[in-house]
Amino acid sequence: MNIKYSFIIPVYNRPDEVEELLTSFTAFTTKIPFEVVLVEDGSTISSKRIVDEFANRLSLSYFEKENTGPGDSRNYGMKRAKGNFFIILDSDVIMPENYLDEVGNYLSENKVDCFGGPDAAHQVFSPIQKAINFVMTSFLTTGGIRGKKNAVKEYEPRSFNMGISKEAFLATKGFGKIHPGEDPDLAIRIKNKGFKTGFIEKAFVYHKRRIDWNKFFIQVNKFGKVRPILTSWHPETSSIAFWFPACFILSFIASIALLLLKFYLPFILVLGYLCLIFLLSSLENKSIKIGFLSVMALLVQFYGYGVGFLKSTYYIRLLKRKPKEVFPELFFE
Repeated sequence: MNIKYSFIIPVYNRPDEVEELLTSFTAFTTKIPFEVVLVEDGSTISSKRIVDEFANRLSLSYFEKENTGPGDSRNYGMKRAKGNFFIILDSDVIMPENYLDEVGNYLSENKVDCFGGPDAAHQVFSPIQKAINFVMTSFLTTGGIRGKKNAVKEYEPRSFNMGISKEAFLATKGFGKIHPGEDPDLAIRIKNKGFKTGFIEKAFVYHKRRIDWNKFFIQVNKFGKVRPILTSWHPETSSIAFWFPACFILSFIASIALLLLKFYLPFILVLGYLCLIFLLSSLENKSIKIGFLSVMALLVQFYGYGVGFLKSTYYIRLLKRKPKEVFPELFFE
């Protein structure tokens, strides 16, 4: 069998997720040959038993290694994969049955060496998962870059759903040691090498994000810390849009202070924005509850990201400190 596509999936203590993901692969309607490469990244809870159950149903390779982070684990998998196009996934996604057909159709008409696709919420997801998905993909919160074709300008694919040609991988040597942020860093380096990137709107994945509010805060806080580091590495990617969450939180706090002084307009504007988030999420998800949860998710997202962004901007951009010294938790050796 001439395998063209290799799905590369790093795993860390997630056997239940692996079972769901592999089950979704078995439902593929495609006739395109593919393999699945799972890399156990120093897990203490092994997925080997689950993998063995699918050994006769999928072309499946399984590797165990010490913990060196998701980026390095993806590189490890790509070096051992048989395909000439690698599709990087997170372990907490579920694949639609026509995913690979959509990818194949796009790549047959578009010469790109790196692509990304959106993430979506499955109908079986919990209300919190749907709320977080809304704020992570809505045009009103992230510019829609993770989920809307008309929001894509210079798209930077993300590693929950990211395709890389073998040629681009060899030219760039793959992902770096930073996490999170290793995916936009690689996408930027791929473009800087002269390769083209693309966005496949129909090649979406269901991104489960099994996180609570505290874990969501930690995640977006790290995203905020990473962005000034990336713009220091790649100044051409700097954008005023990266300041929006921090500016919103500062404006929110200022509007409450002004409200005490009986100056109402700033607070009304902020409240109007939050009401719009509530309304659109309620309509999209057909649930008032998810609408309320989306407002909560937005506040967690903007506060976590904004605080991380301002802290990182201060140390990295203003004081010119070395990222590894200031934020060692963002780097793997």
